[in-house]
Amino acid sequence: MPIMLGLLAVLLVFLLVSVLKTFGINQEYQRGVLFRLGRLGQTKGPGWYWLIPYVDRVVRVDQRIITYQLETQETITRDGVAVRVNAVLWFRADSPIQVVTAVEDWRGATVQAAETALRDAIGQSDLDHVLKDRAAINGRLQQLLREASLKWGVEIDAVEIKDVDIPEQMQRAIAKEAEAIREKRARIVRAEGEQEAATKLSQAAEVISGVSGALELRRLQTMAEIGVEHNSTIIAMLPVELLQAAKKVAGLAEVNEPEPRKRVKQTTQKEA
Repeated sequence: MPIMLGLLAVLLVFLLVSVLKTFGINQEYQRGVLFRLGRLGQTKGPGWYWLIPYVDRVVRVDQRIITYQLETQETITRDGVAVRVNAVLWFRADSPIQVVTAVEDWRGATVQAAETALRDAIGQSDLDHVLKDRAAINGRLQQLLREASLKWGVEIDAVEIKDVDIPEQMQRAIAKEAEAIREKRARIVRAEGEQEAATKLSQAAEVISGVSGALELRRLQTMAEIGVEHNSTIIAMLPVELLQAAKKVAGLAEVNEPEPRKRVKQTTQKEA
């Protein structure tokens, strides 16, 4: 009896384990690759599914996007400048069957391919291109990665360069170049402003020259503005026309002044 009870207990445990192995459960983001006696079967999941105990084996694959920061790569650009570059990679398992059957470690293989592609992309570009046009570098890097990862069933969602470290001497040279470019732009803007101001002044001069007295009015207006803003003595040069007009007015006054006196003398004599 004890032997029979022991065998019965072992049989119950074996049956319980077999029952547990008859079905599996995958999450929504998981897929199960089925192997039946070593041969590839259908993909299972998500949800629960039936299995043949001790015959079927399932390898689960996570299809969520994986974010991985690549290690810093020391490489040389096409124009011979040593740089240190790191990037961020986003990838996921697109084909569970290829991920399981085509490569042993699909995550490690994708990361290694990304680091190699990063070095190749930087080596085929100039330093200015790497610093100013990262979008093009990222596009080329993603294209290189897709060529290597499609046969593994891995989809590269995005890859972006994060940091680019260059030597201090090159940083100083780039700073000098940027300063020179800004100074050039400032001079161009200043010259354009002077050109526009000269054009406006020439137009104003044409308008003033066409109207008599406009120049004098403008001069008086300027003197009034200066007198309001600054408490100082102003020496103004009067135009020759005003002086000549003043002399004419004074001459007429002298000529017309004796006539009233003669009339007064004549009236006094008549009265006498």
